[in-house]
Amino acid sequence: MATPPAPDDWLVRIPTESLRRLDLSPLEPWRQRSPAELLAGTGQLRLAYDWPRPDDDPRELSEIPELRLWSLRADALCPWLTLLLDRRDGDLIRHVAMLLPHGFSRNEGLRFAPESLDLWITHRLFLLDDWAGAAGLHCRQSLSQMAAVLGFELDPGFWQSLPSPRGENNEI
Repeated sequence: MATPPAPDDWLVRIPTESLRRLDLSPLEPWRQRSPAELLAGTGQLRLAYDWPRPDDDPRELSEIPELRLWSLRADALCPWLTLLLDRRDGDLIRHVAMLLPHGFSRNEGLRFAPESLDLWITHRLFLLDDWAGAAGLHCRQSLSQMAAVLGFELDPGFWQSLPSPRGENNEI
């Protein structure tokens, strides 16, 4: 098992050309890691989009079509990405805003369309629970925390309705 990267290495710069070409090569070092190595970095990965914008461009990053398209491709090919993204500084929420319809209010901040969030997060929980279980790992606590950061209230019996993961004793 490779040594996890140092904290400074948890920042991935996405160059303009990668965004334009839908090139995921900036994520390649992460794509080559084992599930255990990826899960060891839960909540630490940060993405920095190098996208030139005029000073008077009022759009949020999630409103820029090229960034949304790159994020959709990254999400499709690296479904574990949401589990790794930093939760404290907003990387997770920013990434999910690239994927789902949302609005912004001064009082409530970013608000995802409830039905979209329900479907997407439930799908993601199923997918990542099975992905970790196939590797003999258990990450349900991290998945529950990820859902909570996104404002998704997980029913207390949610995990009980699913088969136990294969790596039940290997919580990461």
